[in-house]
Amino acid sequence: MTIRTLIVDDEPLGRGGISARLQNETDIEIVGECANGRLAVAAIRQHAPDLLFLDVQMPGMSGFEVLQATGADAVPAVIFVTAFDEYALRAFDVHALDYLLKPIDDERFRLALQRARAHLQQKTESALGQRLTALLSSLPSNDAALPKVRERFVIKSSGRISFIKAEEVDWIEAVGDYARLHVGKQSHLIRETMSALAAELDARFLRIHRSLIVNAERIKELHPLFNGEYNVILHNGTELKSSRGYREQLRQHFGDAL
Repeated sequence: MTIRTLIVDDEPLGRGGISARLQNETDIEIVGECANGRLAVAAIRQHAPDLLFLDVQMPGMSGFEVLQATGADAVPAVIFVTAFDEYALRAFDVHALDYLLKPIDDERFRLALQRARAHLQQKTESALGQRLTALLSSLPSNDAALPKVRERFVIKSSGRISFIKAEEVDWIEAVGDYARLHVGKQSHLIRETMSALAAELDARFLRIHRSLIVNAERIKELHPLFNGEYNVILHNGTELKSSRGYREQLRQHFGDAL
């Protein structure tokens, strides 16, 4: 059985990583790679793939919206790909064939592919189709339930309310259940978690440590350390240290140079 496969991810490194892992699978035929949701919908309608590797958070159209636009009857077997487990994985474990968390683990990828093979060998209607149908019907008719890109922060201090554009923030550090925004020479404490901020900020903000998020436009230099860690030097001289577990965030943004 040949499994006709479509890869959807807005990051070239993300698509390339999945494609490379599939090259030696003799029963896999990659029918296309798409960089955004609208191209994915068109490709699904054109190629009718058996299997879909689908990124969740993409500009313009999310993975959820791709499924909505495609329609439950035309949706192939889906393996979701996401970097934000706190946002998506609870739903994916119930409604999707499987999910992969970025950075992708090779053994986890192999198990997901095995599950896809087992599912596609079934001749009768599978539980996956029913779960996807339930997921699509439960989604709102508009994007009200989808995460919004954070454009500004509301700062309350000394009886005043001020506003800071997200693009003005240099870096963010965790302080318990709070977060401290560093904006030039000033800092502001807000009552939000790093996980919530990582899900709301746009692609210029990279989570380089469980306690650190940095505006990539403020990065001046990266100094490699051991085991995939980096010293991250900002234009204002601030030095931050990335952790190995978030190395893929830097690699996806800065490319093969890392």
